[in-house]
Amino acid sequence: MARPQSASRAVQALLIVALLALLGLLVTTTRAHLEERGIRSGFDFLFEPAGFSLGESVLPFDAGDTTLRAFVAGLLNTLRVALSGAALALGLGILLGFGRLADNPLVRGLAGTAVNAIRNVPLLLHLLAWYFILTDLLPAADAPLQLAPGVFLSKSGLALPWWGDNGFEIPELAGFGIDGGASLTPEYLALLFGLTIYGAAYIAETLRGAVLALPEGQRTAALALGMTPRQTFLLVLLPQAWRAALPPTTSQLLNLFKNSSLAVAIGYPDLMAVAGTSLNQSGRAIECLSIVIAVYLLLSLLGAAVSHRLEKRSLRGGPA
Repeated sequence: MARPQSASRAVQALLIVALLALLGLLVTTTRAHLEERGIRSGFDFLFEPAGFSLGESVLPFDAGDTTLRAFVAGLLNTLRVALSGAALALGLGILLGFGRLADNPLVRGLAGTAVNAIRNVPLLLHLLAWYFILTDLLPAADAPLQLAPGVFLSKSGLALPWWGDNGFEIPELAGFGIDGGASLTPEYLALLFGLTIYGAAYIAETLRGAVLALPEGQRTAALALGMTPRQTFLLVLLPQAWRAALPPTTSQLLNLFKNSSLAVAIGYPDLMAVAGTSLNQSGRAIECLSIVIAVYLLLSLLGAAVSHRLEKRSLRGGPA
């Protein structure tokens, strides 16, 4: 058994060496062609002033900061919407999955109609539709919809109570706008709503399929013990179905991260938008695209590692 394993490892090592050699040849050839045409190359532009600003950023940023800081700000904006969207999509997906399995035909029909309608419309159209609703159909900031005390929704976005420089602040109408608290822009909300609803529809179908694959006796026994349909789903069926649903669910959440790159279509300054602007400013197309590819590849590998760990923990039925 040792010889086949050694041969296999030798072949893998040769493949890795060949790929690295091919990559090195590609980099060397590309750099030579760029030098022949007088085109600057390299990543030195990352330490030069960006020359552009961002509409919104978790990290304070202005045009005088470095391009590297702009990429970091774009990445944080991507994580800000992707992590929130993943958590909301998972919760909403579980609710829709429960609705798809409900005994009430009206609830089951409404949930099924919603899931099928969402899944059959491209994500980009979802984002554009939400952006249109938030920027064209809502009232102006001087006459916003008040959803709750201190919570206002308008074309300017969603104003929420939040901690500010003077402590906990509650938004209030003041003149032609809203003062105090925190504000979520229409671009962020459109992207968040689109990613959440689209991802939740696929997660709901994944959970429904996993639950239906369980023996019917599981549900019957739980109902016979006096459990409600909701308790049966959450306490009996969902924990068992989760093992089978975990790989496709985590795959869908990883897709949500990658789909956040469509933010450029509605003007949200995510990593992809920053890369596009930096490309136009510096002319370093290969470098900017390489950064984006590397970041998304790293995020996907991290997500896959977490998914693999959760799968192993689920199969063992104990802590990892």
